[in-house]
Amino acid sequence: MAQDFERSYASSISNSAGSPTTLVTSNSDDALVSIRCVNKSTASANVTVLVSSGGTDYYIIKDAPIVQGGSLELIDSGSKIVIQSADVLQAYADTASAVDVLVSYVDAIST
Repeated sequence: MAQDFERSYASSISNSAGSPTTLVTSNSDDALVSIRCVNKSTASANVTVLVSSGGTDYYIIKDAPIVQGGSLELIDSGSKIVIQSADVLQAYADTASAVDVLVSYVDAIST
């Protein structure tokens, strides 16, 4: 069976923990294969990426610094994070308009 690879790109993610940017809302069992955070600003920025599931937040990384012009890959080669129906992948930074996030995932892995 062919895999359904998908992507989600978010430019200038939120700088508010109370209103994070939604990257992926799962509608099935999905496998996150890459999450790359890129600092496009002229100063260091901190980024937080989390999965919200059933009203609880689970942090993939919290307040991680990214140097000016740098990037941070959150999933090592070959690793995966499984999210299930209604789970939401979200992100925010400590600086407005500083960070882009690129996500690659396999949709509907259990079909």
